[in-house]
Amino acid sequence: MNGSLGNPPLTGIRVLDFGHIVAAPFCTRILADLGADVVKIETNLRKDFAGGTRSTATAKHCEERPPAYHNINRNKRSLTINLKTDLGKALAARMAEMADVLVENFSAGVMDRLGLGHDRLKVKNPRLVFVSMSGYGHKGPRRHWRSMNLNLQAYSGLMMATGNEGDPPLAISNSWNDFVGGLHACFGVLQALTDRNHSGLGAYIDLSQFECSVASIGSLLCAASIDHEGSFRTGNRSTVAAPQGCYRCAGEDKWCVITVEDDAQWQALVGMLGNPSWATEPKLHTLLGRMQSQDEIDAALEQWTSQLQNNEVENLLHTVGVPAERVRHIDEVVESSRNQSVFHAMTYPSGPSRLVAGVPFAFGQRPLASLKPAPLLGEHNRDILRQWIGISEQEITELESQGALQ
Repeated sequence: MNGSLGNPPLTGIRVLDFGHIVAAPFCTRILADLGADVVKIETNLRKDFAGGTRSTATAKHCEERPPAYHNINRNKRSLTINLKTDLGKALAARMAEMADVLVENFSAGVMDRLGLGHDRLKVKNPRLVFVSMSGYGHKGPRRHWRSMNLNLQAYSGLMMATGNEGDPPLAISNSWNDFVGGLHACFGVLQALTDRNHSGLGAYIDLSQFECSVASIGSLLCAASIDHEGSFRTGNRSTVAAPQGCYRCAGEDKWCVITVEDDAQWQALVGMLGNPSWATEPKLHTLLGRMQSQDEIDAALEQWTSQLQNNEVENLLHTVGVPAERVRHIDEVVESSRNQSVFHAMTYPSGPSRLVAGVPFAFGQRPLASLKPAPLLGEHNRDILRQWIGISEQEITELESQGALQ
């Protein structure tokens, strides 16, 4: 990590991104946001399910590529290599000799079969931090299992930790496992780079996305290991606060979430309701009593919320210190945040701009990388090859003619 105080923290770090779909590309996107030079290895011969139309470098526009692709591939450069050719494999190996970090999320064994496994690459580049992000890791009885987000949520038990008791298994949407895996991988990369500053050596990080999913429900697993029973599915309720839930408000599909953390907040809520007789019963003066009566509380509470707009419920309860937030649709989140730091405008070459979520932290006075759109397919072939491995224009032309760059 060579960035001076005037540059993003990962300035000077070179990353080879062999990732596809979401998990590995999200990890490398964070590295790119932190200033690393991330080169995305792609090919027009293999579909990337997040890539959509996969606009080529000769296209005039890139906005038609889907939001998922733009979200995880901004701030990167694209290099097309045909890894089915010997020349392509040799070229990728040359790139790896100059890289600080390599990230891939192929199935176990794929990189070894391509001649790009860690054991081979570390001979020429012992400083390389090599990250493998397969579904179940590269060791153990499940190493050859293919995995997708929903499968991992099922096998990790996560689908039985969401929803209400008695409901069918329910997944968390938006590629939960991929983002959790990407975050864990990023932590590993940053630690390995820090260690390298002292040892001079890189590392091999064998990440299991399944284990990342398990880690996200660690408290439930700990409880099960003690009482040897499965967890009770609480839905929107809590084991440490009552009442807690999502309550219908006036209007179509309008809701407000309310959480009562302690007895004082309960009394404040009761006062806001006008001190109805049912709410003053002694058994409701304690958390345990309210938890035992939550069905009745929820029904009465929703009678009140259903007569008010969700922003009214939110504002009224805020005034008395009760945590309450209206449920917003995604477009509302975007619209209300246009002038806040959570979103930034990213301009496309053809002129229009699009709001995107920024990096949710800051480094004091040190800047982060300027936001740039996801690259077109092969957009930076020549620049990357010249800058990373210094090959001539003639050699690039020969690689193109022999099918190594496609």
